[in-house]
Amino acid sequence: MSTVIAAFTNRGIALALRLSEFLGGSVFVPKRFSREGVSVIGGSLSEWAGRYFHEAGALIFVGACGIAVRAVAPHVESKLSDPAVIVIDEAGRFVVPVLSGHVGGANDLARRLAGFLGAHAVITTATDVNNLPAVDEWAVRNNCAVENPEAVKAVSGALLGGERVGVAVTCDEAVSPFPVTLRLRPRVLVLGAGCNRGVDPEEFESCAVDFLKGAGVSVLSLKALASIDLKKDEPAMKIFAQRHRIAFRTFGAGELQAVIGRFTSSEKVMEFTGTDNVCERACVLAGGEGAVLLRSKCVYEGMTFALARVSKYNESIRSDSHYEHGKNL
Repeated sequence: MSTVIAAFTNRGIALALRLSEFLGGSVFVPKRFSREGVSVIGGSLSEWAGRYFHEAGALIFVGACGIAVRAVAPHVESKLSDPAVIVIDEAGRFVVPVLSGHVGGANDLARRLAGFLGAHAVITTATDVNNLPAVDEWAVRNNCAVENPEAVKAVSGALLGGERVGVAVTCDEAVSPFPVTLRLRPRVLVLGAGCNRGVDPEEFESCAVDFLKGAGVSVLSLKALASIDLKKDEPAMKIFAQRHRIAFRTFGAGELQAVIGRFTSSEKVMEFTGTDNVCERACVLAGGEGAVLLRSKCVYEGMTFALARVSKYNESIRSDSHYEHGKNL
C-alpha cells in the first residue's frame, strides 16, 4: 500500500518521519517547515489531498481530525474506491481511521500503526466493535470484488440484529440464492485476447463483456488481461485493463508457443505472430501453473477472446460456493 503523510508542527513532523521509516512513503509539510527528508505540500491542503486521493493507498494526517476531514471532503466518492484516511494526534496516542475502514484497509492499518506506536486504535465501525465479521473487509482480504455494495449495509445490519445472512462468493453471473444476496466476485479469471491494430476501445470493451456474459461469468472476477507482446501498447487493451483495474500482461511468441496444452491452432496467426494461438495460450500462461482453459477461442470482428481460471489463489475462497453467517463467513 503506497502511503503519503502530512504533518503540520515540529512534533508532528518528527512522528511522521518515524511512520515513514516504518511504512515507507513520503512526508509532506507546510513550506515554513521545509527541511531535508520531507516534501512541501504546496498550494492548499485540500489540493494536496486531491492530488494523492486516487494515487495513494493511504493518506495519514498527523494532527487534528478536523484538518483531515476538511482536506479530503471534496474528493470523497465511494467506499469501494476511496483510499484509507487515518488521523494520528501529534503525541502519537490515538490512531483514528476516518475513511474507508474496511475496503480501503484503514482499520487494519490503524491497528498496525497503533501497535508500532504503542497507541490506541480508535475503531468505530459497528461490526468491529461488536466483534462481528465485516463482509466488505473479508472480501478485500480474500481478493474478492464487491459487485453490489448496496447489499453490504443490509447484510451488516442483519448481522448486528442477530439474523442469519447469506453471501454468494462466485464467478457465476446468475447466482442470487438469498432474499438479499451480497455477491462477492473472486478475482480468479484471466481474459486472453488478440485484436487488429487500432481496434476501437469501446468496441473492444463491448465484445469482451459480451464474451464474458456468454461464459456466464462476471467481469469483476477478472484478475488480468493477457495477450502477445506485439499488443503491449495497444490502446484498446490498455484502456480495458485500466477501466477494470486489472493487470495487463503480455508474452513473447516463443513463450506462448511453449505453453503445454490443446489449443485452437491457426496457420494465419502463426504467420503473423510467430505462435499458432494468442488468446488461449496467453490466458493460460498468465494464469500460472495449473491454470485451466474455461472457454476456448471465440472470434469477433477483428478480435478474439478466451478465458482461463487460475489454480493458485487464496484457499479460503471456495469459488462458486455460498456462505452463511454462523457457518463459513
